[in-house]
Amino acid sequence: MMLDPAFIDLPNRRATKRLARALALALRPGDALLLSGALGAGKTFLVRALCRALGLAESVRVVSPTFTLIRELPTLPPIAHADLYRLSSVEDAEQLGLTELRDRGMVLIAEWGERFSAACGPDSLLLGIGLGPRRASLSPSGPRSRELARAVLEHHRADRAPGQ
Repeated sequence: MMLDPAFIDLPNRRATKRLARALALALRPGDALLLSGALGAGKTFLVRALCRALGLAESVRVVSPTFTLIRELPTLPPIAHADLYRLSSVEDAEQLGLTELRDRGMVLIAEWGERFSAACGPDSLLLGIGLGPRRASLSPSGPRSRELARAVLEHHRADRAPGQ
């Protein structure tokens, strides 16, 4: 069950990087972030900015794992970046062991994850990126993701430069 969403305007790349910094401050081991949005909405850009905010070296490429399905990234906390676009069933998603990755203390970030939220485990934050207007919606599904959404909003507001 998703709760009422909160919204963050994303008029430019700088705003998306601010959102990534806010996420980096709020995420904890075992959290799940399910990304949704049209092709080209900026899901992978957000993941890349988040990884950089969590200490990933610029020399490490962050690309959507469209064909490998999951890529583990050495951030703090570590990220399991999944792309579920090509999957056709919940059973396919379950075979990836996404909940086990969370149980190991990884943050699960699943592009196209909203289609397979059950396979991603309970209490996930759905982050949708809309294009008209360009903004993020944060929809928690339980107590931890509600806390996560609240913390992201607080950090995002605090990171706002004067005049923004």
